[in-house]
Amino acid sequence: MLRTHTCGELRKADAGKKVKLCGWVHRIRDLGGIKFIVLRDRYGQTQVVVSPNSPCYETVERLKREYVILVEGIVRERPKEAVNPSLPTGEIEVEVSEIEILSEAKDLPFYPDESPSNEELRLRYRYIDLRRERMRRNILLRHEIVKTVRNYLDSRGFVEIETPNLTKSTPEGARDFLVPSRLKPGRFYALPQSPQLFKQILMISGFDKYYQIARCFRDEDLRADRQPEFTQIDIEMSFVEREDVLNLVEGMIKEVFEKVLNVEVKVPFDRLTYEEAMERFGSDKPDRRYGMELQDITDYFKGTDFFLIKRTLDRGGVVKGFVVENFARKMSRRVGEEFGEFVKKFGLGGIMWFKLENGVMSPMKKHLGSIFEKIAEGLKMKKGDVLLFSFGEDRDPLNEGLGNLRLKIGKEHFPEKAQGFDILWIVDFPFFEWSDEEKRFVARHHPFTMPVLEDIERYKNEPEKIRALSYDIVVNGYELGGGSIRIHNRKIQERIFEMLGISKEEALEKFGFLLEAFECGAPPHGGIALGLDRFVAILAGEESIRDVIAFPKTGSGVCLMTGAPSEVRDTQLKELKIELVEEVPNDE
Repeated sequence: MLRTHTCGELRKADAGKKVKLCGWVHRIRDLGGIKFIVLRDRYGQTQVVVSPNSPCYETVERLKREYVILVEGIVRERPKEAVNPSLPTGEIEVEVSEIEILSEAKDLPFYPDESPSNEELRLRYRYIDLRRERMRRNILLRHEIVKTVRNYLDSRGFVEIETPNLTKSTPEGARDFLVPSRLKPGRFYALPQSPQLFKQILMISGFDKYYQIARCFRDEDLRADRQPEFTQIDIEMSFVEREDVLNLVEGMIKEVFEKVLNVEVKVPFDRLTYEEAMERFGSDKPDRRYGMELQDITDYFKGTDFFLIKRTLDRGGVVKGFVVENFARKMSRRVGEEFGEFVKKFGLGGIMWFKLENGVMSPMKKHLGSIFEKIAEGLKMKKGDVLLFSFGEDRDPLNEGLGNLRLKIGKEHFPEKAQGFDILWIVDFPFFEWSDEEKRFVARHHPFTMPVLEDIERYKNEPEKIRALSYDIVVNGYELGGGSIRIHNRKIQERIFEMLGISKEEALEKFGFLLEAFECGAPPHGGIALGLDRFVAILAGEESIRDVIAFPKTGSGVCLMTGAPSEVRDTQLKELKIELVEEVPNDE
């Protein structure tokens, strides 16, 4: 080894030892001719000192920031006035006798002790960005989380099994990434969107406890914080019911929080049905830390002669709103108009409001003042509180619009409430949802989820009412993961395919191997997949998952460091029997 110790290792007890350290030149100071160099590696920083009469002084004068060097010298205690309490190595320094330059560095576009705001610059020079303390900490946190998950599952009899990355295209939802086969011209592999079918096959194969830190790929239109390739903690179990999966995952998350963050979380986690979450928070992934629960205030408006609300109620509509505490000083007509424009994106007509200061104050006081007073009393509103509300004939857009508004207000006006970790399960999802794009019902999670069996017959003509044995885990308003009890019976699976508009021929072509496996002795089974990237981001306190992935893509799916995706040579295309029909577009 070139080094005897790392740059974060030496302490006062090591004084007098002869050591060798390797690392990057983080900082250089010259005090009266004495050179003080802060040497850095991933373990920490150590100050090394070179005096003017040292034989290596000439070499030191050539050094620049981010040179990689090897130093040899004697550890000594720092004088009391020179101790740096912010560094674990702050009580010592190394008096250098020899120094060797291992690698030089040109002037860099930014340095590890800087925080460049230009994310594209950071991604283009990711090898510099990863030297920054924040990024180093995030990547090591990711490692600790994965290690803790593996240890937890290993200790409970789970087996880590790899599933194929070259598999069959069975598009259901997002588009597949396709890989052309050179040996089978005109045929394609697909990169897996998840190991879903393979882990079910493993259950049928008798491996009753499976997990994998799985790489997944989805060729979808990227949102701001999505990646075309991502990692999930994939788990499947045989001979289980929903409670078994939930209990296992609660224990795993509790262990990760306690061992990695030293934060205690209480189990069991709270649970809300999908319907409760939508009615109370306007979201199936609610962040409850902000409060501001949605309230049904329809009854207060019964008998009103205010035309818009009266017409809505006559048609079976509802009025809902939420209280924002201590917001009266910020609430004005202009703010109300801003909120109104915001909720229009979700199909609402606008926002009405009143606030309590010296009595009720509102642009609508003339028409609805007496009703507002009753609402304030009924909801136990206090001076300084504001009620924001809207109305509509359809509860879904009403809940969604108000739910998004409460989140907007929480994040923009009450950021101090976003402390701690709000963890809960959402259960009893609807199995189907209507796709306006496809003009048919699609599976809300995936078509291999077990429905509540009695619902199939009860609601054969109302598929939107059929519930799924599925569950999502939500942390601070993010969907951390989702899973379900799976179908393990061919007849039930074929019935679901039929309800989804998948013909028998298409089902056999895409999923024939699974249907046949169901007839060879399939145990009841269920599982879950947790998004590792989001899990790490939540624990690291990062907004973007790009800050917890070593080499992420941009929002448009480009690797700025390597230039992927790139054009390929004509000879490669000919080998694959592929001809381009139009020019490949340039990067971003």
